[in-house]
Amino acid sequence: MPITFLLADALDIDPIPLVIMEVVASNIGGTATLIGDPPNILIAGATDLSFGAFIVNLAPVAFVTLVVVLVVLFLAYRRSFDIKPEARERVMELDANKSIEDMDELKRTVPVLVVTILFFFAHQVLHLEPATVALAGATVMLFTSRQSVDKALADVDWATLFFFMGLFVVVGGLEETGAIDEVATGIGNLTDGDRSAELLGILWASAIGSGIVDNIPFTAAMIPVVEQLQPDGGGDDAYWWALSLGACFGGNLTLIAAAANVAAAGMASRAGAPISFMRFLKAGVPTTLISILIATLYVTVRYL
Repeated sequence: MPITFLLADALDIDPIPLVIMEVVASNIGGTATLIGDPPNILIAGATDLSFGAFIVNLAPVAFVTLVVVLVVLFLAYRRSFDIKPEARERVMELDANKSIEDMDELKRTVPVLVVTILFFFAHQVLHLEPATVALAGATVMLFTSRQSVDKALADVDWATLFFFMGLFVVVGGLEETGAIDEVATGIGNLTDGDRSAELLGILWASAIGSGIVDNIPFTAAMIPVVEQLQPDGGGDDAYWWALSLGACFGGNLTLIAAAANVAAAGMASRAGAPISFMRFLKAGVPTTLISILIATLYVTVRYL
């Protein structure tokens, strides 16, 4: 985001179309891996699905959807990208290396990041939870980096972490009171136990629900529902892929539908270029519709 505003200023163009395209790309691209988007992390934590399984099942449709959606958005915003020759020259004169404040710190910490990502790929073989890998990588990073622990901890988004803690308490309460069972029973009654209807229902309901209440709490609430809907006590991974596609793609529906959207809106506001709810909605609705239609075709062909 900071780089986007810098380049947009140098090119003398409106940064908001670029920001919206980046948010959309983040939500769609994040669908491809276990750690790409929070809904996938939640699903992985509730199942034994591996890092590789997410890539094999979700990366192909995420890639195709990303290409199609970005082409559509580029055509919609093409007039905003009319750049003057002198502006292009200003950008070409920028030196990206000057943005690196501490090259030694970069050389120390990048290998830790790479190794952590490799461990994500191998976490199932090593019998490690994704959270264990993430915390281990963060711990090694603290020992490797020369930044003080106080500064590192101060930069943690504690408000979001406590939000998740409270959210899981609420979801746990809903499970204990039987509310989750009622939702699962209701969906089961509507679909009459038909697997095709359940998969597509989860896909579309997740997309719409995520757009209304944010895809993170919606996914957390839907996980026990999906567990209830699975035939023979589980084992049908297609239900999880439908939930992931719906929640991640649905994150593009509104300005509050995903963490990336909210973060981008906050940064844009601080940069003096706020994104209105309606402006994002104009791009979010067609983007989500195209994405879910592609996902529907993909689920139908591959899993039904």
